[in-house]
Amino acid sequence: MTVRARQAMLTTSLGGLMAEAQQEKRATRRFGLRLPVSVSYPENGNQEVSAETRDVSARGICFFVDAPIASGAPIEFTLTLPPEITLTESIRVRCKGKVVRVDDGGSNAKMAVAAVIDEYEFLSES
Repeated sequence: MTVRARQAMLTTSLGGLMAEAQQEKRATRRFGLRLPVSVSYPENGNQEVSAETRDVSARGICFFVDAPIASGAPIEFTLTLPPEITLTESIRVRCKGKVVRVDDGGSNAKMAVAAVIDEYEFLSES
């Protein structure tokens, strides 16, 4: 399957998630997925920080990091969607958004950062 075909399939899937979410009271349905994510934000000089997601939706993400990120801060992050989700190969997605909430992560001593996804793009294979 070509990259363009996979992008079309994933865009359709994300659009389906958004349509499904509009029928729920919550803005979007969350999926409890533990995925690797690289995060960068101005407070750390835009250096990439490795993190792990707690959950993902069509419009947002929650991930764990060692230090808090200010609510309202712009962020960029790259997710790797595994074959179990894409039904093909792993696909990387670069997203831009804004932090909407930061919580104490609890027992893992990390901070849970919730962010809205404003834009995303599928990255070509390297």
